Amino acid sequence: MFFRIVKISLVMLLGILAGCAGSQDVSKETLVANYTVKIDKSAEISELNAGLFSSAQINVDPSDYLLGPGDLLEVTVFEAEKLGSKVRVSSRGYVTLPLLGQVLVNGLTAREAEEKIEDLYKNTYIKDPHVSVFVEEHFSQRVTVVGEVKKPGTYDYPSKQRLLDVLALAGGLTEKAGITVQIRRIGSAPEQKGSFIVDLDKLIKEGRTEFNIKINGGDIVFVPEAGSYFVDGAIRRPGSYLIKQEMVIREALLAAGGLAPYAKRNELTLIRYVEDGKRKIMDLDFEKHPEEQELEVKDRDVIIVGASRWGKIVHGTGLNIGIPGVFGFGYRSPEQ
Repeated sequence: MFFRIVKISLVMLLGILAGCAGSQDVSKETLVANYTVKIDKSAEISELNAGLFSSAQINVDPSDYLLGPGDLLEVTVFEAEKLGSKVRVSSRGYVTLPLLGQVLVNGLTAREAEEKIEDLYKNTYIKDPHVSVFVEEHFSQRVTVVGEVKKPGTYDYPSKQRLLDVLALAGGLTEKAGITVQIRRIGSAPEQKGSFIVDLDKLIKEGRTEFNIKINGGDIVFVPEAGSYFVDGAIRRPGSYLIKQEMVIREALLAAGGLAPYAKRNELTLIRYVEDGKRKIMDLDFEKHPEEQELEVKDRDVIIVGASRWGKIVHGTGLNIGIPGVFGFGYRSPEQ
């Protein structure tokens, strides 16, 4: 009985082998026709937006308004009514107050300006002054958000905020958004100028709060459009993925879970879109040319990993045990 079962199982396996060996390789033309990539990024962008809005501080405390040129302030000194005045911040960031003369308030919050004015009066004129600074007109601080956000534009920037706050102010990311954000800083001094690039995956998904940098008035926040690529074949998680900054093929395959156990490292196909909507096919061999793993991934690339027929059979074949004393061999495709 045992040998009959083994014999039958071997015949079945030989049939599977013959069927696999008899299948014809897919032509290059068919490959191109089958992989017109349509990337659905809505789920990933929705996840990023959910994390963005949950972390953002959209409501602004008026006492946190940043002061700057053009702002109209109402300054009240409760212990001396005559010292109160309405003053506009000069182009250099100063206000002129009774007895004190010019006081620099540029870049301070309303609360910080109150404390500074109280200290100045206390040092010379009033024992324990209490000062209120009310921003009657706020013109000075603005931030510009452009690119793949739902409401691009220039916004009043009344308080000290961080990157997530500003992205939330612009309505969050569109489905075309990439996962990096560029911040261009234009300061009045050379040391204040510069550009920064922030990875939203690290900030939102990994909780790396150090990437939630402070945004200054005058900053330009740019969210570029994301590139996408598609992976299929002998890969653990076939599907479409967003391109991270300067991603190479090795990283793209790892993002898709890595190669399947039955993958052929010497048979990969890269389909790349070129000019005029045409597609170029490249055969890759990681065994002979390991440097090909470092090729940069481009928007709409399709990476197809070849599968070993024998490897699929080895990983799909197993021992099936039924009632005591009865067993046999079975096959299930490891791609399922």
